[in-house]
Amino acid sequence: MPKQHSTEQYQQLRTVSAVALRSCVRTAGYQGHTAGLACGCLQANIIILPESHALDFMRFCQRNPKPCPLVGVSETGDPILHTLGEDIDIRTDVPVYNVYRQGSLSESVTDIKKLWQQDHVAFAMGCSFTFEDALTKAGISVWHIEHNKTVPMYRSSIMTRSAGPFGGEMVVTMRAIDKNRVDEAIAISKQYPLAHGGPVHIGDSAAIGLHDLSSPEWGDSPPPVGDKVPVFWACGVTPQNALMRAKLPLFLSHKPGHMLVTDIDDQAEVPMYSAP
Repeated sequence: MPKQHSTEQYQQLRTVSAVALRSCVRTAGYQGHTAGLACGCLQANIIILPESHALDFMRFCQRNPKPCPLVGVSETGDPILHTLGEDIDIRTDVPVYNVYRQGSLSESVTDIKKLWQQDHVAFAMGCSFTFEDALTKAGISVWHIEHNKTVPMYRSSIMTRSAGPFGGEMVVTMRAIDKNRVDEAIAISKQYPLAHGGPVHIGDSAAIGLHDLSSPEWGDSPPPVGDKVPVFWACGVTPQNALMRAKLPLFLSHKPGHMLVTDIDDQAEVPMYSAP
């Protein structure tokens, strides 16, 4: 079972590089969430599945670019993500992985070397943690970062466009934004299309099927919205939801909130990594 990380350890890692952070993750020295870490570097959601379903999954990403902004794909059977950074081993460099069997969460682990198969393909999709750095730099409060929590994630009533066996509801993240900063938050996040871009919904959560924001399906429960405005962005847990519905015998993902940190500049319009 993954261990709990300490607030002190998290604060220490906020100043290290992406390479140093991945090194700490690889040795199981850090197993916590990655919000607010390696600022300036693109973070990625991860899905690993058999090659037999890889083309349908790629179509699903292409048809749903908001929740699934594809930034990298491995070669079949090759666990090294050559295009996303220096020596990224997808089997070890994510803080915590979720293992799904027949569509249900089986276990969470910190290393998937024993689970990796020669027909596996790894997909990396951009993450909203990337634009959160820009929000905080602009002085917009982001509750879960300020309190060392994981962003709340909800299964909405917004439907994705299906591809093969993959489809279902879009998962969204929520951040409560001060009323006078909402337009600014929208404008900032729109600058990051590889990190889900602008919001998919603003305001009344019931309009997208969410009736109790205190009980997210993933992440930590947020405080009451109060006089702030709930703003919802597409979430990279959406493909996990789609694969769970498809009930594949086995697929692997990151644990929500525990991302792969890449060496890609989060300002890049197209992912491109060049070794120094």
